[in-house]
Amino acid sequence: MPKKSLLSLTLHRQFFDEIAIGEKTKEYRERKPYWKKRLEGRDYDLIRFRNGYAKDAPEMLVEFRGVRRSGSVYVIKLGRVLSKKRWRPAKQTEK
Repeated sequence: MPKKSLLSLTLHRQFFDEIAIGEKTKEYRERKPYWKKRLEGRDYDLIRFRNGYAKDAPEMLVEFRGVRRSGSVYVIKLGRVLSKKRWRPAKQTEK
């Protein structure tokens, strides 16, 4: 079985949570040379999202469904969440 190609991205907690629970299906990155090099002409299978840089930061694996340019951003299309590690949903506050 061929090795899967992996894109690693770091997210703030709010966006990490939204993807983890299935509310957010696209991730955005500015159209800058750094992201052009990492996204254009590349074919990824999976995205590993991390919530921070700590060794024990929450992580999840998500299917990569493609990337497109839109104005001043790259739009990364997300598929199913395949796994989550060290993540617990944020507690809901009562209204």
